[in-house]
Amino acid sequence: MILQVLITMVAGWLQRHQQQVITYLLEENRVLKAQLGGRRLRLTDTERRRLATLAHPLGRKRLKAVATLVTQRPSCAGTTD
Repeated sequence: MILQVLITMVAGWLQRHQQQVITYLLEENRVLKAQLGGRRLRLTDTERRRLATLAHPLGRKRLKAVATLVTQRPSCAGTTD
């Protein structure tokens, strides 16, 4: 019983900590995007692949909610520049 309470408390703390980190990173991305001033962000193929690999498990709906710097281009999906 005491162990379950302790585990629940630690899990809650970790979740809050992770949410604070996510919130910070989202805001940091918004600031960086604002500094771009509408200019297009240039990514290398390696950077594009790395982001795609991390984005895939999120799914389209969640990715649309959190992606502030990069958007998916369906017409170019699976192709390289």
